[in-house]
Amino acid sequence: MEYSKLCEVYHALESTTKGLEKTRILASFLGEIRDEPEVIYLLQGNVFADYDHRELGISHQLAIRAIGKAAGIGDAEVIDAFKELGDLGKVAESVLGKKKQQTALFTSKLSIEKVMTNLRKLPMLEGKGTVEIKIGLIIELLHSASPKEAKYIIRTVLGDLKVGVGSGILRDAIVENCFKPQNLEGKKKYSQEVQEAYDKATDFAEVFEKACSGDLKKIKLKPGKPVKVMLFPKAKNVEDAFRIVGRPAAFEYKYDGFRVMINKEKNGKVKIFTRRLEEVTNQFPEIVEYVESHVTSESFILDAEAVGFNSETKKYTDFQAISQRIRRKYGIEKMQKAFPIELAVFDIIYFDGKSLIDTPFGERRKLIKKIIREEPFKIVLAKQIITEDVAEVEKFYEMALNDNQEGLMGKSLIAPYKPGARVGYAVKLKPEDNDFDLVITGAEWGTGKRAGWLTSFNVSCSNDGELLEIGKVSTGLKELEGGDLSFKEMTDRLNELIIEEHGRNIRVRPEIVVTVQYQNIQKSPTYSSGYALRFPRITRLREDRGVGDIATLGEIEKEAGE
Repeated sequence: MEYSKLCEVYHALESTTKGLEKTRILASFLGEIRDEPEVIYLLQGNVFADYDHRELGISHQLAIRAIGKAAGIGDAEVIDAFKELGDLGKVAESVLGKKKQQTALFTSKLSIEKVMTNLRKLPMLEGKGTVEIKIGLIIELLHSASPKEAKYIIRTVLGDLKVGVGSGILRDAIVENCFKPQNLEGKKKYSQEVQEAYDKATDFAEVFEKACSGDLKKIKLKPGKPVKVMLFPKAKNVEDAFRIVGRPAAFEYKYDGFRVMINKEKNGKVKIFTRRLEEVTNQFPEIVEYVESHVTSESFILDAEAVGFNSETKKYTDFQAISQRIRRKYGIEKMQKAFPIELAVFDIIYFDGKSLIDTPFGERRKLIKKIIREEPFKIVLAKQIITEDVAEVEKFYEMALNDNQEGLMGKSLIAPYKPGARVGYAVKLKPEDNDFDLVITGAEWGTGKRAGWLTSFNVSCSNDGELLEIGKVSTGLKELEGGDLSFKEMTDRLNELIIEEHGRNIRVRPEIVVTVQYQNIQKSPTYSSGYALRFPRITRLREDRGVGDIATLGEIEKEAGE
């Protein structure tokens, strides 16, 4: 298929803000790609499935070079156009449009297959001399592209398509195209089936293909392939927790670590994934060792928390103390000794060839106890009580806080496991500190003594895949390097993610999640969420979390009392 057809779809999507209209446009296009299901990735600006975390590795600086070389102009001219238009995609459309008018350079038809082939080569290129090869692959596409195609190629390589297609809209388009529901009840039924299939597969191409062939139920959990974790809403207090999950209930420590899904395949290979679906097996060789020597099973998927502790005092440490291990690729042995972890296992969703997601939690917990040989400061079961007594829970709650943990999890004993869902099968109980996990979507360059740093950060919540701003936050980071998180460190990270620039303001790819503490929430027409956080403060960087883990608009509304 010609890439121009896809670009027509992009343009139509970009031209409307209505979710139902976007769904209709997508559903119509899906009918044309049933024989090429992987094209569906491009509808969200990706070239791989969501579970595949290979990155294209193209910064806006490299995109500027590629545009300049393709158009035969200097980087400075591209940068000037970028400052004026604020969108490198539009810059490519403009400067290449002029070039092609002058030289009649545009002669061949660009195919979707060619675009995907070139872009999929980018993550495989590493080491000295590969930057020019990467730029060359992009230039090759730009030389064959029309101006409009060039715009979307650049937006795709930068990970910012700007067409407003969240996972919910794409899911609904699959429902419309494959099932053609005749009423609201049918739509809800099929939407739930498609969502459940996606949460197991994290691959829209597989879901689309199976939905259209009537084989959705053939999508199964499979060790070795990351799956979305079940998410937990907040409870106001112990009574509220019981109201949501029922009596009696299990209450477990809510550990101040980071979530990991431990997979053991039938061939014996162990893989570790974060809740962002990123593989971190190499970063945590001790976890591999713990499960190989302490878990009796041919294959499994365990849901667990990696918790840091002080090797001398044996006291638990907070998340920030071990967070740097998540992205560390070198010096692993040194990091192990400096920041040891204990694995606290709290759920199992696959065991010896069988999915357990429909098995009641009480039974899943009994199985964990049966197959795991506990050894303190290596691998343990999450500390748990089962009760219907408020006073007993409150005593256990205090014990968790004294052990330097975040609080408690309250869990229904009869509930299944819902990958990717934030449902009332389990809730979290934390001291009332009024905070949300939010993603940074923009920032502003500082002035005065903070000149040269990004010092004010736009933060956003989610609403069915769409990101909505809920305010700016400029406190909580350290001005001196060496603090928990300095302005310089945050600036270095965000510099790699810039996709738009307007004067002192930038917009970035939504990849950095932070915990933002606030005093209260108020309605505000200034931000797209309709709300603003009063006196917000960044308290921690959440290396382990992605956009799928941030607070939802529904949670914001609930906390605001709406």
